[in-house]
Amino acid sequence: MAGSRFRGIAQVNVWAEDVARARDWYAAVFGIEPYFQRPDADAPLYVEFRLGADEDEFGIVSAGFAPGAPVPAAGSRAVGPRGVIARWHVDDLRSVVADLLERGAKEWEPVVEREADFITASVVDPFGNVLGLIQSPHFVSRGS
Repeated sequence: MAGSRFRGIAQVNVWAEDVARARDWYAAVFGIEPYFQRPDADAPLYVEFRLGADEDEFGIVSAGFAPGAPVPAAGSRAVGPRGVIARWHVDDLRSVVADLLERGAKEWEPVVEREADFITASVVDPFGNVLGLIQSPHFVSRGS
C-alpha cells in the first residue's frame, strides 16, 4: 500500500491583532523565546516557536493577513474566523490543492510562496472545516 501524501502536522498557526503581545504571552506559556520573527522583533507580523522533540512549529500571524478579514484598527477586535489552522506537510502542495479543489473543497488561503522555500495554502472542506497545508523544507529534509 502506498504511503499517504499527508506526512504529519508541520505547523499550527493562530491569529492575533497584537502579535507582539501574543508573542510575549505564548513565550511565557511555553517557557521559551521564539526563534523566528518577521519583519522584526519590535513590530512583528509573524512569530514562530519550535516546540518538542520534533520541533513542531507554532506560528502567530497578524490578523490583518486572515483571508477576507479587514485590517483591524489598533485596539479593535477583528471580525471573521478565528482559531487554529493546523498545517499538514505535503511534498507537492500545488497538486494536493488542485486535487482538493476538484473534490469540492473551496480555497481559503491561496497558495503563497514564502521565504526559505516554504509554501502554504488552506482550503475549506465540503463540511466547513479549514484544512491547512504546507510544503516545508524541514519535512523534506527528514525524508519519508
